[in-house]
Amino acid sequence: MSDLKFLDTFTISSQNFKISMKNIVDRHQLILKKLKEDGRVSINELSEIMEVSGVTIRKDLKLLEDKNLLFRTRGGGSLDNPYANDRPIVEKEFINSGEKQRIAKAALHLIENTDSIMIGSGTTVYELAKCLYPAKSLTVITPALKVALELCNRPNVEVLQLGGLIRANSSSVAGNHALRVLEEISCGVLFIGVDGIDADFGLSISNLSESTLNQKMIETVQKVVVLADSSKFGKRGLGKICNLDQVTYIITDQKLSASYIKAIEEHGVKVIIAK
Repeated sequence: MSDLKFLDTFTISSQNFKISMKNIVDRHQLILKKLKEDGRVSINELSEIMEVSGVTIRKDLKLLEDKNLLFRTRGGGSLDNPYANDRPIVEKEFINSGEKQRIAKAALHLIENTDSIMIGSGTTVYELAKCLYPAKSLTVITPALKVALELCNRPNVEVLQLGGLIRANSSSVAGNHALRVLEEISCGVLFIGVDGIDADFGLSISNLSESTLNQKMIETVQKVVVLADSSKFGKRGLGKICNLDQVTYIITDQKLSASYIKAIEEHGVKVIIAK
């Protein structure tokens, strides 16, 4: 075949490809193919490849989600469910337990030179309480009943337990009583657990009342340190806590991809990998 004939054939094939992308069945097949290969798809990328509008791609993703073939995310779609579930704490503590213990030990280094810290609710920050043995006096403020019970007889630790209704799923308090106490508190560092970390949406958890309490805790501290294993990234809970630019550190495990670390650090967050 001459170069001219090859060029003509290539041009015709390319034109047919672009025309075929106007067909909804072909578009859906390509979306699912790219999902299988990459795990995620971007609206902008699909729009450019298929030469159709972003509105068309969004409609395609909605139809595929209705068929339970993908999950829509901000700016695209994914094979992984981006929505966090409100699981009981007794169930969560057995998930990625090794990673949580390593994350907690890495967090200990951020407590130096402070006389007060706040520990939120969740199984990863509870691991921090379990390994916390300060050499000098330290005040720990917490809404989490398990954290308070763990530390209440610990040498050099004074515990301020926030009051309110205790949620069974988290063994943590929430509500106006705790919020009022926080009005009169200023603290050095908050160690917080979350159900979801999304580069666009920020931090979130699966319960609205606790998200409000977490927002208030963030207002009372100088630094926010998030303890979260890699399974929490790319997820969203029902209640948003804050944007990433309000976070000082995120401590996670070695399974988090380099691309996601870069996306998080672009918001000014320092990512620490626990080893």
